Amino acid sequence: MGTCFLLIGLVLMSAIPATPGKIRTLYNSLDPYSIAQHLAFYELYPTSTEGQQALQDAWNLLNGSSTSIATPLTDPDFGQAVSAIVSLVNKQSTAAPELLKEKERTVVSQIGQRLANRSLKGSSCKNESEVLALPPQEIDLARGLFLTQFGSTPEGLAQVQTYEALIDLMALQIAAKLPAGATPAQKIRVMNDFIFTEMGFRFPPHSAYAKEIDLYTFLPSVLDNRRGVCLGVSILYICLAQRLNLPLEMITPPGHIYVRYRNPNEEINIETTARGIHIDSEEYLNVDTKALQQRTIKEVIGLAYFNQASVFLGEEKYQEALDAYKRALPYLPDDKLLIELMAYQYLLLGQLDEGKRLLKQVNNVTPEHQVTRDSMADDYLQGRFEADALRAFFLRVDETRESLIKKREALEDVVNRYPQFRAGIFSLAITWLQLHRGREALELLERYHALDPNDATAEYYLTALHAERNDYTKAWEHLRQTEKLVHERDHHPKMLKKLRQSLAMQFPE
Repeated sequence: MGTCFLLIGLVLMSAIPATPGKIRTLYNSLDPYSIAQHLAFYELYPTSTEGQQALQDAWNLLNGSSTSIATPLTDPDFGQAVSAIVSLVNKQSTAAPELLKEKERTVVSQIGQRLANRSLKGSSCKNESEVLALPPQEIDLARGLFLTQFGSTPEGLAQVQTYEALIDLMALQIAAKLPAGATPAQKIRVMNDFIFTEMGFRFPPHSAYAKEIDLYTFLPSVLDNRRGVCLGVSILYICLAQRLNLPLEMITPPGHIYVRYRNPNEEINIETTARGIHIDSEEYLNVDTKALQQRTIKEVIGLAYFNQASVFLGEEKYQEALDAYKRALPYLPDDKLLIELMAYQYLLLGQLDEGKRLLKQVNNVTPEHQVTRDSMADDYLQGRFEADALRAFFLRVDETRESLIKKREALEDVVNRYPQFRAGIFSLAITWLQLHRGREALELLERYHALDPNDATAEYYLTALHAERNDYTKAWEHLRQTEKLVHERDHHPKMLKKLRQSLAMQFPE
């Protein structure tokens, strides 16, 4: 935030006639490790002695104080590129950056040669096929993502390199603030401060990202708007980490994504929706989630399209959703959930044979990280519901009551027509809970239990709802069933222990 305020101050100062003394005072107030401040100062006072010194300071910071590289005052290429570099470093608008000229791209690329991602084979890929051919550990995430979006035409590669220049300059600004031999924890602290405070990246309002997920998932738009959902900002974080020699992991609890640093003695979770704070790993687990999935860099590229497909699906744009899932498939070829969701798009589009073929691949499979096997594929293959029921199941809800009521009404119709459709019954129960109607939810969950007593999440909800109604005998019955199910999968969730403690205080077993 300090850099932001000083940049605003510099702009305001530009409207005031500047004496040599004022210029000198302002120069002396610059953060000695801020490339952005020095370049902004130079832009305002380029012909002054202090302005020239600020440019030299910025050059030294960009190059890690290297004395083997020509100074900006004697390097003609840098002189031509300095305006573009200033524009990228101090970019304020939400518009896409102006396409860099070839010479400008070359200069930034040369400045960034000391960045760690240059050792990855993926940093020199020229098309998506080359990215797909690499092992995950050799993929440069930014290059891979940009190639999937912009393509490999000359104009597309120019866009790729322009956005890479923007990320390179961000990484170099972070590097300038790091102490020599910085530890991973120090790198993470400086990265968090730069991304969330200095640059102001934020999680967008639900009403915004639910309608325009592309804007907050895909890396170019995240960079342009400085807004991103968990996946979008986590992708940016890893792109910067690859440049700063910080090995990070992408972790995907159900419906969420965050970044993690881990070594044998230390684990730091980076929650990108909350300015990079650490949250204990156990907090990401729930009754049904017994382990956290770790994703490879290659899989992360596919997840961007996976996210995009989910929005198309909620908007009933099934062909667009299928196309997005197909874009994700080369990067996630063994992902059972992706295959299952593709199957449902085929069913919704009337291609029943292909949908059934894919569902047979994932039926009766319990993922390693889950306690309970999903029931929807089995119910469809057993004829317990038809494809039209999927429209209501995947209907999107937002923060409005109207959207919840619309989904509730659609699901009620489905459940009346398909009374053995387990996922439909459970989804309707959850919708009633979101509407703060516990009695209706309880009735549906009891109906669900009669069909399937082996769903740990449903049993957990039944425990809590019966306890709320002081029906402790039933609460204990469902709690014991929940514990049996999770313990069979060697899972001992914290939230279930808390529920047992609470129930024991109200009505001892």
